[in-house]
Amino acid sequence: MPLLRRLSLALGLAVALVLVAVLGATALGGSGGHERSDRAGVADPRPGAAAERRPAPPATEPTPRSTPTTTTAPTPPPPPPTATATATATPSPTPELVPGPALLSPGDDGAEVRELQARLAQIDWFDAGLTDHYGEITEAAVRGFQDKRAIPVTGEVDQRTMDRLLAMTTEPTDAELEGRTQQAGALDPRCLQGRVICVDKGTSTLRWVVDGEVLRTLDARFGAAGTPTREGVFEVYRMSRDHVSSLYDTAMPYAMFFSGGQAVHYSPDFAATGYAGASHGCVNTRDLAGVAALFDEVRLGDDVVVYWS
Repeated sequence: MPLLRRLSLALGLAVALVLVAVLGATALGGSGGHERSDRAGVADPRPGAAAERRPAPPATEPTPRSTPTTTTAPTPPPPPPTATATATATPSPTPELVPGPALLSPGDDGAEVRELQARLAQIDWFDAGLTDHYGEITEAAVRGFQDKRAIPVTGEVDQRTMDRLLAMTTEPTDAELEGRTQQAGALDPRCLQGRVICVDKGTSTLRWVVDGEVLRTLDARFGAAGTPTREGVFEVYRMSRDHVSSLYDTAMPYAMFFSGGQAVHYSPDFAATGYAGASHGCVNTRDLAGVAALFDEVRLGDDVVVYWS
């Protein structure tokens, strides 16, 4: 056989062998893959293989971390106040007033008794005729005066009673001591409240009344028929201690004006002639000390009531 032919046969044989080897390798690789698929349910003996094939646990939401809360303990109530012993002053009992020695008492007689009665009459506590005798009427008047002013009620005049009476009244005039004064009538209801100069044309009297209590009584006279004193309720709007009338050029001491040119004031003519004359419309008084005291007690704005009882 020629050399070239032998080389061709050898080459063909070699190629055939190579093809056979390739095909055998391919067949073996395919059967290995099917085997792994058929044996999927059999545990893999290799270490760590089961861990590789274990399915992953289902995903879960992370548990929220609880936020620590700070709990404030409640504030305990304040402890009750500790009782502290305090010294309580025991009020001293009001000392009981004890009557003093009698200066005048029932059964006494004299000018001092008459003056006592005249002063009581100025503040409406004595309404009988004046005498020199300290009798039952005088005793009752003194008792009423004492009781009204929280003085021990005895019916006798001690120093406390006399001091209070002197402070509320004026020195009685001769007319008062002789019983030539007018007797006051009933108070007008409009005189019972507040501070009022209460002028009664029916009894020709003037009374100074505070909260229904008569503090002073004076004789009074009024205007003539052609210049009458106006009646009604007024107020003191002007006061002049040493007034002189610009119309009549006459003195009008302690003038307390209440209606136009009409005023309560002291009248020297009234003191000299009494009810024989008349005013030009003013309310005249004849007790100089009494009207002076009244002037010091009255204030602007006080009421003046002029009426008939």
